[in-house]
Amino acid sequence: MFRNLCLAAVLSLLPVAGLAQTAVPASEAEISLSFAPVVKAAAPAVVNIYATRIVQERRSPFADDPFFNQFFEALGPAQPRIQNSLGSGVIVSADGIVVSNYHVVGQATEIRVVLNDRREFAADVILGDEESDLAVLRLRQAEALPFLEMRNSDELEVGDLVLAIGNPFGVGQTVSSGIVSGLARSALQVGDGRGYFIQTDAAINPGNSGGALVDVQGRLVGINTAILTRGGGSNGIGFAIPANLVQSIVAQAEAGATRFARPWAGVTGQAMDAALAESLGLARPDGVVISEVHPKSPFAAAGLRPGDVILSLGGEPTNTPQEVIFRMAALGVGTEAEIVWLRDGEAKQAMMVLAPAPDDPPREQMTVIADVGLRGLTVVRINPAVIEELGLPMQAEGVAVWQAEDLSARAGVQRGDILLGINGAAVTAPADVLALAEMGARVWVLDLIREGRPLRLRFRF
Repeated sequence: MFRNLCLAAVLSLLPVAGLAQTAVPASEAEISLSFAPVVKAAAPAVVNIYATRIVQERRSPFADDPFFNQFFEALGPAQPRIQNSLGSGVIVSADGIVVSNYHVVGQATEIRVVLNDRREFAADVILGDEESDLAVLRLRQAEALPFLEMRNSDELEVGDLVLAIGNPFGVGQTVSSGIVSGLARSALQVGDGRGYFIQTDAAINPGNSGGALVDVQGRLVGINTAILTRGGGSNGIGFAIPANLVQSIVAQAEAGATRFARPWAGVTGQAMDAALAESLGLARPDGVVISEVHPKSPFAAAGLRPGDVILSLGGEPTNTPQEVIFRMAALGVGTEAEIVWLRDGEAKQAMMVLAPAPDDPPREQMTVIADVGLRGLTVVRINPAVIEELGLPMQAEGVAVWQAEDLSARAGVQRGDILLGINGAAVTAPADVLALAEMGARVWVLDLIREGRPLRLRFRF
């Protein structure tokens, strides 16, 4: 033991370049260092959420037979069933604005929120966004509540200490500590959310969803959303939605929006790799290579074109397409941001105004109501807003299927199909569909494009 103490004393005297020296605690205050003050400040703003929703469930007469049930489980009558979910949330304003995950409360018919001091409130979802897996709630008759301030999540670095606070497995509020073990996790889908995540090794388990990831100053840096696991428990790989995106969504909810409006990119691209960088004559792989640009895209307005390499947006690097989308969503609609890109080895920059996809030309939505083979078909003219909402190819044009019900659904038509022709006649506008449908026919032939592939449907009415 004496030899170990001597060795420790000698090592403490040796300077190490670039590293802080480790020293033995010299006082009782240093010996008693803990996260307790941070937890006391942050925990009251983290809540437990109990959500209830009614789902329609079909029970087959063969439900108890493991063999026949797999063939007939959808044949039973639909019966309502109450489904409960448990999660966490974070109060972000004194008047009762709470942020949680969409998969916890998004479809709930009744929400009960329990604070750390055991007070209970009913809550309503005022904005839900399934794509980011975030939901904003407002507590009824709440005021002067404890809340967490948000930190600029772009300031986080790998290795920063963080605490995860939530209600895992419904055992009650629990705190776990760890570090930020990764940033810009965007090449995967995590839980119900897509895009860009903070990775942490702080233990996150079922029930932690919607809880807080805070720094050592007690500021909110992310909303815990999912874990990477094979057995259902924490394996030290958890993911949180960055606070910058949370702040943007909360701002829209407080302004009265019920749906999160994202700036439209209007481009497609791919992350740079070593082979692509070499082909472009670049010293290292960096940025996102643009492959398509819609003529009405804000990137086109800023002067970008296919082949350009996006290096940064709003002063922050962009190395994947998902990161570009995240940066735009976090900056918000109406923001003017600096875009830096590379063209033929030369860096360029411009200011770009972030805006939602324009609904122009008008979509002219029309529905076939006549008693014909296409009854129940709703179509729209393709414009940038329709491309964004239906996930159509960037250069799509013409007429798209907005909804297929009744006879048109039985014929196999699906939402998002691009309609090219009906019974040999070309379709270029929604009015063409109505005119051709009302002519009536015994045999129908539809030419369309589905998920980028041509398809022909034949059916008899």
